Amino acid sequence: MAETEERRSEILTLIDLKGEATLAELCGRFSGVSEMTIRRDLIQLEQEGRIIRTRGGAVSIRSLGDSHAWHGQSGEENEYMLRAGSNREAKDVIARKALRFVEKGRSIYFDAGSTVMALARIVPDETMTIITNGVNVAQELAPRHNVTVMVPGGTVNRNTLSVSGPISVNFVDNINIELAFMSASGCSVDAGFTVSNIYEAELKHTVIARARTVIMLLDSSKFDKSLLFTLAELGQIDYLVCECEPPEDIAAACRASGVTVI
Repeated sequence: MAETEERRSEILTLIDLKGEATLAELCGRFSGVSEMTIRRDLIQLEQEGRIIRTRGGAVSIRSLGDSHAWHGQSGEENEYMLRAGSNREAKDVIARKALRFVEKGRSIYFDAGSTVMALARIVPDETMTIITNGVNVAQELAPRHNVTVMVPGGTVNRNTLSVSGPISVNFVDNINIELAFMSASGCSVDAGFTVSNIYEAELKHTVIARARTVIMLLDSSKFDKSLLFTLAELGQIDYLVCECEPPEDIAAACRASGVTVI
């Protein structure tokens, strides 16, 4: 155990110093350790809120505010990467609440987002089809042998690790979704559920229109926030899953619209 903790500490130090590190680089650094062990180390460090895993490596939480460490557009949704390591307890509570809706044999959509990612980590390895536009969500689910993972085509937003755009919308518009787990960057009575990217808003809107049941996963930091683009009104979802009671105006609007708050 001491050896494992020492190795993980060294991995974290390396990632923090450089801002990011590839899996190949880390495997080379620890020549006597298997790739699967390094992957488990990265999973544990991410669960502790210390890093963000990416396809083929990991990024330091500390350096995400530096545009040199994360080569994305400054501003637009860049704060998402910072939020991925925040409110971890709330997101884990939400994920455990939402897990009851996950059933084998169903076609399920997993939105991109750190709260949905928390749910993806605890999804059982049972027969089901999960469609997701979250690149990191797909990566998390891929090792499960009984879960069929589908990712729509489109453009990858490197700041949110999500796929969106007209190709994604066209793909979703031609499939049947029984259950959709969705996320948003803001929620208010007046604006509904909102995000800052028009392409992501359009894709989310299309998913909600196609899904038989819509479950919005939202931690309390998103309440009473309004971003540029509305993806859905409060009444367009079926369930709102939070770690605590939402503000009274949002709770009242949910009751009036027939939305169940969990």
